[in-house]
Amino acid sequence: MEGEDSHDKQTQTTVAPIHLKWMREAMSMAEEALTHSEVPVGCVFVRNHSIIARARNRTNELRNASRHAELEAIDLIIADKQLTPESTQYPLAGTVLYVTVEPCIMCASALRQLGIKEVFYGCQNDKFGGCGSVLGVNTRHPVHPSYQATGGYLREEAIMILRRFYVTENTNAPVPKQKSARVLKTEIPPEIQT
Repeated sequence: MEGEDSHDKQTQTTVAPIHLKWMREAMSMAEEALTHSEVPVGCVFVRNHSIIARARNRTNELRNASRHAELEAIDLIIADKQLTPESTQYPLAGTVLYVTVEPCIMCASALRQLGIKEVFYGCQNDKFGGCGSVLGVNTRHPVHPSYQATGGYLREEAIMILRRFYVTENTNAPVPKQKSARVLKTEIPPEIQT
């Protein structure tokens, strides 16, 4: 499962209240995803102390594996002429992302190519993480600028909402797995600091 049984190399020891505020907004989008039988990942993009876009995973709904929360929100930002008034190489410059799970390699790359300023996330994505868990796409690129990705914000809540999803039957799966005997684990191992 995403975000479980691993440590987050970039966890903050002190958490600024503003980061928790924005992460709670992202968690509300993850809850919305869960109610729509989607992998519960949600995000908000913040610019000038305001949310400019919010989204959730829609891969099952749209039957499109690329419709991750981050890409859904990016499409909204780029389509809005007030948020992106002119064509620019880095339309996300000056924008911060708050997302419940570490961006996957695909999303981490898109964020980099669009010039995201910084990313804060809840839990690691141990299978597909693009901000250090699997690959450090946010820090390695010959052309586009790096961005800082910091995890551990509402980590336990992010893990628990994923667990809540993964113990249920995914009726949208091509071959649904029988999960009636699964039990929701509530114990979360502590993060290991490196």
